[in-house]
Amino acid sequence: MLSKRIAASAAALALTVPLAAATNAQAGQVTHRSDTFRVLVFSKTTGYRHDSIPAGIAAIEQLGQEHHFTVDATEDSAQFTDANLKKYRAVVFLSSTGDPLDQPAEKAAFQRYIEHGGGYVGIHAAADSGYDWAWYGGLVGAYFKSHPAQQNATVDVTGPRAPSEQGLPRQWNRFDEWYNYRTDPRAAGVRVLAAMDESSYNVGPDAMGDHPITWCQRYDGGRAWYTGMGHTIASYTEPLFLKQLLGGIKMAAGTASFPCGPNHPTTG
Repeated sequence: MLSKRIAASAAALALTVPLAAATNAQAGQVTHRSDTFRVLVFSKTTGYRHDSIPAGIAAIEQLGQEHHFTVDATEDSAQFTDANLKKYRAVVFLSSTGDPLDQPAEKAAFQRYIEHGGGYVGIHAAADSGYDWAWYGGLVGAYFKSHPAQQNATVDVTGPRAPSEQGLPRQWNRFDEWYNYRTDPRAAGVRVLAAMDESSYNVGPDAMGDHPITWCQRYDGGRAWYTGMGHTIASYTEPLFLKQLLGGIKMAAGTASFPCGPNHPTTG
């Protein structure tokens, strides 16, 4: 009789687990569970859609598995409520273009989340987003303007003490789509962690001179970290880019040092 009860319990469990996974998928959210903190990856697009988004989600899930944090991935902007966002130490905008939070209540909930000490990670086209939302423009640090053809370029790593830049070469040569921005984020007060060496590639007609590509800042009560890298699918299998991304997630989540306040210099 005992063996029958055990078999019945196992069968019920086998039915319950896929049912829960299906419920999450139907709700527009897929969860990879781990144990120390939780992040939300948001990849909704209403503009250009990057084919690297699935690779980015998979890479962040793998980082979570290896480094013991839980990853929820969604394209459902209705997840942006006070009750839901309070579960997360950081929210990752993964190339979320256009106006992905298109309801005032969603924008307001995310703003309150940051005001109460939440973390933001912006990847690549997160800067091609929220053009009619000035608060978000301040959070990301600068809006996208243009880009030349994808090509190799040298990135000058100027913030080696920040966790996201530790272990990266001071001159980092890699292939990507290199954004030009409408404004210089340094002028807005961010701490620049890496900048483009414009002499190393064909930057096109929108050369910036001072050309930040990765930066961080304390913003409106929260922590914000952004990188313009991550256009290509191959980026999400690059060990150095994944090292940078992991550090940025931990910085935004408040589980690693965040040397991004006004008293920290922009170099060193």
